[in-house]
Amino acid sequence: MSQLSPYWLRDNCPCAECRDQRNGQKLFQITDLPDGLAIAARTESDGGLEVLWSDGHRSRYPLEWLEQQGGGDGRTEADKRPWTAADFRHGVPEASWEAYLADPAERAAVLGAVRRSGFAVLRGVPAVERQVLAVAGTFGYVRVTNYGELFDVRVEPDPNNLAFTSVAIAPHTDNPYRDPVPTLQLLHCLDNSAPGGDSGLVDGFKAAAVLRAEAPEDFAVLTRTPVPFVFRDRATELRADRPLIGVDPLGRIREVRFNNRSIGTLRGPAEELDAFYAAYRRFAAITLRPELRLEFRLDRGDCLIFDNVRLLHARTAFEQDGSRHLQGCYADLDSLTSTLAVLDRQAAALDELAGLFAGEGAGEYLGEAVTMAEHMLQAGALAEAAGAAPHLVAAALLHDVGHFQGALHGRDLMLGQDNRHSDTGARWLERWFGPEVTEPVRLHVAAKRYLCAVEPGYRAKLSEASEYTLRVQGGPMSAEQAAAFAALPGAADAVAVRRWDEQAKEADAGTPGFEHFRPLLAALMR
Repeated sequence: MSQLSPYWLRDNCPCAECRDQRNGQKLFQITDLPDGLAIAARTESDGGLEVLWSDGHRSRYPLEWLEQQGGGDGRTEADKRPWTAADFRHGVPEASWEAYLADPAERAAVLGAVRRSGFAVLRGVPAVERQVLAVAGTFGYVRVTNYGELFDVRVEPDPNNLAFTSVAIAPHTDNPYRDPVPTLQLLHCLDNSAPGGDSGLVDGFKAAAVLRAEAPEDFAVLTRTPVPFVFRDRATELRADRPLIGVDPLGRIREVRFNNRSIGTLRGPAEELDAFYAAYRRFAAITLRPELRLEFRLDRGDCLIFDNVRLLHARTAFEQDGSRHLQGCYADLDSLTSTLAVLDRQAAALDELAGLFAGEGAGEYLGEAVTMAEHMLQAGALAEAAGAAPHLVAAALLHDVGHFQGALHGRDLMLGQDNRHSDTGARWLERWFGPEVTEPVRLHVAAKRYLCAVEPGYRAKLSEASEYTLRVQGGPMSAEQAAAFAALPGAADAVAVRRWDEQAKEADAGTPGFEHFRPLLAALMR
């Protein structure tokens, strides 16, 4: 880390003056930085690098961040799992629709499989019209095309696409004539009782890698030759000129467009056309190798999600008089990737919270008969048993996170100094939760002072430790303070949390663990 590019480092300053802390967007232009910018001084402490710049600005960077290696957007072969059919001899990536909806970890696993392997199958999706749109809506947005927001894959009397017939269809990608091409496709099976009609998938990135290994010059030809992909019918005229194999500036495979039916007429010198067709035929032959083709049958209620710029999909012929009906739609990988990133971010946050409950949470809680974690879990369980709204269950569960010293750097309340743990905890939780959760946390100490002022007998029910902390935290409110508190938008929720807080001090109460609350917390995170 001795050599650091000054402009790179300053361009990545994470401070509030340089970046919007909500979304990370930069608040300055690169031309705002002065000529000759230099590091005037640098020091390392507490896991960070502090930099004083020649223009007087100060920055702090986590050492862990500085040591990270360069990554990518996850769209090239470098971030994929190449496969052949044998890799799925024990089964394809799949999940039940019910589990996918209920469990964020299951949803992340399905979306992660689409990102890494290019596809996944959801089982038991209700076999009703337009349900495929609901599946797409769980991770992104439907891409509307000339086929509409959805399309029916079945035998049509006057088809404008071979997909709407009963003939076999060779491995291909959809819509290569579109710019940008839809990067995801979903196919939901409503009926598949006709003999035949099995589905097939080929990993186009794997096929391209095979071509590169076996015939590197042919691979190079297909990456540099723009191919006119064309589609036309009575209402549509589409064209996109793109290579069959798209690579990024580093030469890594990023996209495959392969559709024999849609290739228009190439123009050029005969020797270039000869080279292209030799490479094209070799690549096409590779995509037809049996070891590369994964075949399976979609049954009623199955929904296949796959990467349309990586996987080639195919179909065996089926009896025209039989019943086979799929509904499909298009979506885009960026939305799926975004949803997966948010799920991963939520999982990391929940893991951090779980670690606090399992670690520091095992410590004593202000002299009570329960640990800190037991107290908070009891409060969450009491809120849940009372039928409270999810945001209140979360607030009750998390109300005392400000007591976790290692994470939040609080001070010991029992030493007679108010550590303002409600404010500290609320600020810490704002990274993940909205005010419906954080405000009851922030106000739960004030709610105790309020209840002691306005509710006869409430103070007498306080435990010895709670009575002590009441005095440290300012004692009961005055009449004016109580009236002001009651007028706050979150006062009622804070009072509810406070009551569960006081009740949650029973030894051996048998409350559920933190994992029980993970789905609820995940659903509330932003």
